Amino acid sequence: MTKTLVIAEKPSVAQDIVRALTPVAGKFDKHEDHFENDRYVVTSAVGHLVEIQAPEEFDVKRGKWSFAHLPVIPPYFDLKPVDKTKSRLNAVVKQAKRKDVTELVNACDAGREGELIFRLIEQYAGGAKGLGKPVKRLWLQSMTPQAIRDGFAHLRTEQQMAGLAHAARSRSEADWLVGINGTRAMTAFNSRDGGFFLTTVGRVQTPTLSLVVEREEKIRKFVSRDYWEIHAIFGAQAGEYPAKWFDPQWKKSDDAEARADRLWSQADAQAIANAVRGKQATVTEESKPTTQASPLLFDLTSLQREANGKFGFSAKTTLALAQSLYERHKALTYPRTDSRALPEDYLPVAKQTFEMLAGSNMRHLAPHAATALAGNYVRPSKRIFDNSKVSDHFAIIPTLQAPSGLSEAEQKLYDLVVRRFMAVFFPSAEYTVTTRISKVDQHHFKTEGKVLVKPGWLAIYGKEAADEVQDAKDGDKGQNLVPVQPGEKVNTLAADPKGLKTKPPARYSEATLLGAMESAGKQIDDDELREAMQEKGLGTPATRAAIIEGLLTEKYMLREGREIIPTAKAFQLMTLLRGLEVEELCRADLTGEWEYKLAQMEKGQLSREAFMQQIAAMTERMVKKAKEYDRDTIPGDYATLQAPCPNCGGVVRENYRRYACVGKAGGEGCGFSFGKSPAGRTFETAEAEQLLRDKRIGPLEGFRSKAGWPFTSEIVIKYDDEARNYKLEFDFGDDGKGEETGELVEFTDASLGACPICGSEVHEHGSNYVCSKAVPTAAQPTPSCTFKSGKVILQQPVEREQMTRLLQEGKTGLLEKFISNRTRRAFKAFLVWDKEAGKVNFEFEQRESKYPPRKTAAFAAKTGAAGAGRTSAAAKKTSKPAAAKKAATKTTTPRKPAAGKAPSAALAAVIGTDPVARPEAVKKLWVYIKEHNLQDPKDKRTIVADDKLRAVFGKDSAGMFELAGILGNHLG
Repeated sequence: MTKTLVIAEKPSVAQDIVRALTPVAGKFDKHEDHFENDRYVVTSAVGHLVEIQAPEEFDVKRGKWSFAHLPVIPPYFDLKPVDKTKSRLNAVVKQAKRKDVTELVNACDAGREGELIFRLIEQYAGGAKGLGKPVKRLWLQSMTPQAIRDGFAHLRTEQQMAGLAHAARSRSEADWLVGINGTRAMTAFNSRDGGFFLTTVGRVQTPTLSLVVEREEKIRKFVSRDYWEIHAIFGAQAGEYPAKWFDPQWKKSDDAEARADRLWSQADAQAIANAVRGKQATVTEESKPTTQASPLLFDLTSLQREANGKFGFSAKTTLALAQSLYERHKALTYPRTDSRALPEDYLPVAKQTFEMLAGSNMRHLAPHAATALAGNYVRPSKRIFDNSKVSDHFAIIPTLQAPSGLSEAEQKLYDLVVRRFMAVFFPSAEYTVTTRISKVDQHHFKTEGKVLVKPGWLAIYGKEAADEVQDAKDGDKGQNLVPVQPGEKVNTLAADPKGLKTKPPARYSEATLLGAMESAGKQIDDDELREAMQEKGLGTPATRAAIIEGLLTEKYMLREGREIIPTAKAFQLMTLLRGLEVEELCRADLTGEWEYKLAQMEKGQLSREAFMQQIAAMTERMVKKAKEYDRDTIPGDYATLQAPCPNCGGVVRENYRRYACVGKAGGEGCGFSFGKSPAGRTFETAEAEQLLRDKRIGPLEGFRSKAGWPFTSEIVIKYDDEARNYKLEFDFGDDGKGEETGELVEFTDASLGACPICGSEVHEHGSNYVCSKAVPTAAQPTPSCTFKSGKVILQQPVEREQMTRLLQEGKTGLLEKFISNRTRRAFKAFLVWDKEAGKVNFEFEQRESKYPPRKTAAFAAKTGAAGAGRTSAAAKKTSKPAAAKKAATKTTTPRKPAAGKAPSAALAAVIGTDPVARPEAVKKLWVYIKEHNLQDPKDKRTIVADDKLRAVFGKDSAGMFELAGILGNHLG
């Protein structure tokens, strides 16, 4: 008997499909990786099991970070398994290749990514010949059993899904081409003068970042202006009312900050206030009814924006909650949608949903559902039911299944969706809006009153929402107005100017950034207009949360409260892309066009070949711009630091790569500079300022070694006798130096608590917390205690509050960001004082188990040199001190210097004949250049060759950034 293989995206969905099919297709037997009965085999992926890669002949393994092999544009893509899920892929492929399986059903999530997940698995399973088995598509909007059975009754054909499949592959390949080539090209550009500075870019993530950077630039450049408003109080027979002066002749101009009620002169404002105070005013007013319809139903982006604004949920959190409510609880329809309408035949389902809500035990929602049913509110409406506004998925609404066992966050999100669903069917809220003009001589004052007559849909949200809508601003809007009789004169009881300042645009929150991504940066507040623009947005509703999280992970952006702030690394990337004139990665609206073309491809209106040709052309242009850029620096808006040069007292200015001394007024720089991104971490301007001022900063996180390992360190600026200048160095906190030199330590911070060894005070010192008797002080020059614990242990910062807690209670709170030196994996632990070992150790969370605990050795942390990442508190077994000692020795052994190479005769005439590594050769060459004053006075980056250097350079001059490459040819 032949069978149909059903491939779901996740195991939980496979189980739901089995439960739904059992009543109509018979009982399933459960196997290790699949379910099976007489008609179906049901298995699942776990997200992406296969990813694309360049074919072997086009793959660049060595030298991929240079321009030599760029751009990489393979004529086709190979597939490779995702390492973590190889066993799952093999299990799915095994079922697909079965001879009795004659048909496949794609039951992955109903969207572009779900289509791609299945297509890549099918391609991988078929190999070069292909599986040759027909494919049908299960398209689910809801995960209820009946919706699943209905989906199987209406499976879509492969031809129907061809457009979506093309768009899915094109999106994946376009992101690979732009991401791989862009990242390698920008990294090669940033690393061409030495070091390695990974610079990631992406087809969607970088234009999104440009939105955030552009907003921050506007904020930084904003110059606040003083303006004045005139607020008055008028007295009528029935009482008092507020009003604000305005100019009835005012018209919009080029001044974006001008308003009808703003005056730019305090004298003018004071003069008007003095002129009207105490005088009578004539009153005219107009009252008219107005209505306010409820907002549209939610799509994913509007749901994420609302949840961020109301609850502070990140876009990622909201998506995870909505996905859980869809998959696990079956309480919401498919959440990854960009539609805010329902199909026109969905009216009966909407009525059934109201009946479910009215009969549920959700007391805060049931009465409103009952009101809607009694009032026959659930009626056809183009605003709600419109096939032309439904794409692959309709709006997010509750299903017919009342949920139970929701977490607090899930309940909040479910309530949000249910209230919006009910509100859209309720009548509009009705108001009476009154505009009152009080005229004193030739001066006009406006008062607006807004009175809620019928709450309509606002009743669902209660008093809180009604108050929000009626909220009075500046005392002249939203309030109930005391009546004024026809022809009545009112008295100006008070009139005073109010000084205010214009404000810069607000920083993006996740809610407003999602909105900007949806409209490709265009400021659109109207729901209907935004809906019309969304096909040209950045990314899709399903991917926007991941894009934002990716930018946060790469440290291009930071979250501060609800604000999103770009880092120095982000500004540096935007400066580079603008300087290279790579517009496609800088402008959100241009990338929005690519997304629009993918949407056209889904509908069969654009060929895959045409789109990929455009992406390839964009990739080639981007690489060419970076490769052929021949100027020394990138033009940009750079900072001037306030702290002086430590070497000559001159001015230190930022350029693209460095902070460099440019000398005193009218003078020349002394050659002092330090890189903006040592070990791949970019200084914020304030950090560079602090480093220059204090000659020390840190410990700072986010550095990466040449091997790619993250580390934490302090940074210091020290005088180098050989170079006769100051230079930047990492300081890994090996601060036993005070003991060696006898230098006395003076503590300036408050005590954190009593030392657990001797009872003396514990203070901060360098990158450690130390006992006051563990270092030489004026009170006790010879240390007598050994207590010392790192401020950063295995990349986990240990805050003062946690150390205080350890000293007082013997134990910190649970710390969650330790990174194992061996496995590079994160782990959680408490830090505890181990009295027997006489040091700070790890203690791990106790997990409940029905089995007796296994005997395991306790892990300990010798934290004497723990503050620095390189020697960060290596975890070791206290039961095996020899092993612990060996591990500690291993982590602190310095790396051997690179082997030296013999210099050529020409180079030996400059730096000597001893074998030397290239970095040391460059260093010696600079000593020679400085001693012989060979830098061009007009351009310090150019070295003017004397006779000896002309033999090395092979020309009369060379740029400073060429030196390392030139020396490579002279070291054999």
